[in-house]
This record gives sequence, structure tokens and C-alpha cells, in this order.
Amino acid sequence: MQDLHITYLQSSLHWESSEENRKMFGTKLEAITGVTDLILLPEMFNTGFSMNPEVTAEGMDGSTIRWMRDMAQRKSCVIAGSVAIEENGNYFNRMVWMKPDGTLEKYDKRHLFRYGNEHLHYQAGKEKLVTTLKGWKICPLICYDLRFPVWARNRWKVSGTEVSADYDLLLYVANWPEVRNFPWKTLLPARAIENQAYVAGVNRVGLDGNKMSHSGDSAVYNFKGELLTRPNVNLEVQETIRLSHAELDNFRKSFPAGRDADEFTLG
Repeated sequence: MQDLHITYLQSSLHWESSEENRKMFGTKLEAITGVTDLILLPEMFNTGFSMNPEVTAEGMDGSTIRWMRDMAQRKSCVIAGSVAIEENGNYFNRMVWMKPDGTLEKYDKRHLFRYGNEHLHYQAGKEKLVTTLKGWKICPLICYDLRFPVWARNRWKVSGTEVSADYDLLLYVANWPEVRNFPWKTLLPARAIENQAYVAGVNRVGLDGNKMSHSGDSAVYNFKGELLTRPNVNLEVQETIRLSHAELDNFRKSFPAGRDADEFTLG
């Protein structure tokens, strides 16, 4: 299995201005050099975490989706981030997984942030997405989903001496406020440890339109919960990390906790 290179962009955002954010991220994307397979953008990267979808939401044929398609083709890699989407009269906080061939996959945020009234403006998703990239199995989730380990739980298949997992890499894109950054920094490595998978979380920085401060703290952890990225509090950061599937396989074989995992289904 090939190594996977992921690049995260920790950035401030222009409040409810899709055009300005596309221009800003376009400049940042063009500045990325070297090998990367996946570029991660924050939650609602084109507007900030707005509860005004009647104004900010776009369709799946809108300007931001077209921009993502163009940038994925130009950078020859997957670009992923969440966008407020209008579909059939409903609004979704939707992770868009845009491939360089112009096709896409999507995941609608399952756990809407009740404390911020997200549930009053958006519809909750019903299905997880596990997609593939260079042979890696990847599960993308969004912000508040991080607090719900059952939704993120890896599923294990046991066949004789072989154990396989639903996914190898768990992703979170977020607008996670600084006032609650301790849970963010605690739960990301916890998800890595309990699921024996790499975990990457990309968060924004700066003040949003509600004067809420975000410290970033974007990070990538390995399957043992060890931090692979440098500290980046309150900074605009671009960093590319190489992930080794061979190291993941070796760890899972040497410590096969998946053989003892509880079987369950979600209702």
C-alpha cells in the first residue's frame, strides 16, 4: 500500500463571503508545492459557521462546488471541506469530497450543534461515508461529530487470523471555538487510539461573525494517539504530513484489539 500525503489549511475565514473565501483559499492552494494526495479545508470554509443558510447556502451546481472541481483538477488531488448546501428546500452542512477527475462524494453532518442552534437551520445526515484514496479507506466527519464515538466507531471484520477495519483514516473538519479547545485536543487522539486509525482534524482560526474566537489546534495523530504535526495555535498554517499504511498494518497485527471489538448496529 502506498503512503498517503495529506495537507491541511488552518486559516481565518471571511464571514459569510463565499467569493472572498474562494479567492483566499485559491491563493493558498496555489502556494502548495510538493506531493499531496488530499487537501483538507475547515468546516463551512466558504462562509464560516453561519446559521443564515437562506443567504449563504449554494446548490450542488453552485460557484463553490465548481471552484472545488477546478482546484482539484489543477492540483491533481482530492480537496475536501464542508459547505452549506441547499437541496430540495432543505439545508445541509455537507462535506464535499472532490476528486481530480471532477466526480465527488458527500457526507451530511450527522450531529448538529444544538448549543449553536444548528439543528434549527440544517437537516441532519443519516449515513456515514467511507471512501477510498490510493487504497486507503477514509471516513470524513464534521466538527461536533467528534463528541460522539459510537458514530465514528471502526468496524472490524475477522476472518481466521486476518482482521480488517472499515477505515484507516478518520477526518474531522471544524469550526471548533477556542473556549472548548481542550475537548478538541483530547478527543482527536482518543478517536485514534480506540479505532486504531490515523486521525486528522483541521480547524479554523480567528474571530467569526459572532465574535467567537478559534485557536485552530489542527493536528494529525497516528494510530497510537501520537501527535505527528507541529503546534499551531492561533496561526494560519499549511502543513503536509506523510502517513504510512505499512506502519498502521504492522501495529494492527502486533496489537490486534479489533479481534475483541464489540459487535453492534446503529438504529
